[in-house]
Amino acid sequence: MFILLSSFKITLKLELKKGIYLFNCLKKKKNLVVGAGFSGAVIAERLANIMDEDVLVIDKNSFLGGESFDYKDKSGIMVQKFGSHIFHTNYEYIWKYLNKFSKFNMYIHKENAFIEGNEANIPFNLNSVYKVFPKKLAARLEDKLVRKYGFSTDIPILDFKTKPFFWDRELDFLASYIYENVFIHYADKKWGTKKHKIDISVFVNRDDRKYKDKYQGIPNSGYTKLIENILNHKNIKILPEVDFKNIDTTGFDRIFYTGSIDEFFDYKFGVLQYRSANFEIEEINTEFYQKTGVVNYPNNYEFLKIHEFKHYGCEKTDRTIIAKEYVSDFVLDSKCRKNNRAYPVLNSKNLEIYKLYKNEARKFKDVYFLGRLGDFMDYSMDNAIKRALEVFETIRLNDFIKESASYEEEQLIKNY
Repeated sequence: MFILLSSFKITLKLELKKGIYLFNCLKKKKNLVVGAGFSGAVIAERLANIMDEDVLVIDKNSFLGGESFDYKDKSGIMVQKFGSHIFHTNYEYIWKYLNKFSKFNMYIHKENAFIEGNEANIPFNLNSVYKVFPKKLAARLEDKLVRKYGFSTDIPILDFKTKPFFWDRELDFLASYIYENVFIHYADKKWGTKKHKIDISVFVNRDDRKYKDKYQGIPNSGYTKLIENILNHKNIKILPEVDFKNIDTTGFDRIFYTGSIDEFFDYKFGVLQYRSANFEIEEINTEFYQKTGVVNYPNNYEFLKIHEFKHYGCEKTDRTIIAKEYVSDFVLDSKCRKNNRAYPVLNSKNLEIYKLYKNEARKFKDVYFLGRLGDFMDYSMDNAIKRALEVFETIRLNDFIKESASYEEEQLIKNY
């Protein structure tokens, strides 16, 4: 009997590989996706396109794309409403996936920081050393860095201070200079505290790129159009300006929630802390306002950065558009102008609160949390997409297992 059952199971698995989704045809599943950013769009597309299921996508905004929303200004410049979004990844499969919905330009992102009247490259590298120090001092620093650490390396500035056998008066000065002029005040502006984890390094190279990933660029028609193309499927319906709280969820087989997980649970364990970013957009009568797409202002003015969107496309105009980014604490007051969750504050207190919500979420069958807010993670765009694809593959595997078990049980009942 055991041999017969084993043989039957092997045959069954082979048959299931050929047509496991035939069972879904009897009753097409319905999915609710909350949020039309990258996470929501990707999971919706996979469910509709691969599993042939119905998907309703809702978003409380009047636009698609979430934080990556962009639009064409009257001058023809593509403006990113919520600051600069540069797509970059080392995942070839994610790059190929997105290129099915939009072609990308070959923009390579570079950032500067305004330091003592000079614009220096960020991350801080050998070119930065020559931008802020006299030539003779810069040459000595370069020589010491290369001799001690080698070329094309990166060294946390704490190494200069905490490793006695590396200690050098001038390198100690360099570490202190970067900490005081590049890091500490920037951290204070962005996070509201100077007690932020020190993760800044000196890069012993002349590579001015902000990101070193193999694939980089901006969608030719913008992020919003890219999201529209991802969601353009006969099985997908989109409802903008709809709050999840006003949706009757009965009748949906699954819910995918990309909003803030603490809001889903009515803040029962407390409010997760975020920093909010507000952007003041200005049109200026000059071809270009700054040398790079982003310039950080760690020590001067109240704003954190200035974004100049014209660097990201090929627009030829005699005007430019910039956005000054101001960062403050996120507040729940819906009437507050500075009221978006931009940067999750990943300290021990917030992570403990998040664990409570995550444990609570496990009690909900067929409700999935994902995305920057759902996972309380500071995702880059490629990692948000990666996470959505992983959630989809988990669902597909679970359905395969459930349907396999159900089919096997039915066959055993018939045969015995």
